[in-house]
Amino acid sequence: MMPFSDEELINPVKSSLKKSIPMLERDGGGLEFLGIKNGVVYVHLIGACKGCASSGTTLKYGLERQLKIDIHPEITIVNLNGGAEEFAKL
Repeated sequence: MMPFSDEELINPVKSSLKKSIPMLERDGGGLEFLGIKNGVVYVHLIGACKGCASSGTTLKYGLERQLKIDIHPEITIVNLNGGAEEFAKL
């Protein structure tokens, strides 16, 4: 159980994700932060990251790992290929 509300997580999550953006950009990719619901961080991978075979590994062992280190060991991250439209349906 996350000891933080979704609203309390927004700024720390954005700060943590900023650390990983240069890694994504070096490979021609990037991400859009969509929001947080029930302690789950939702992003939309863009550029070369979108559809990349390694994007799942990048998400789990790059972005999520950094979030767990910076914020809380139970935080998770999910890529929504549909972006903001898909996030709005959650």
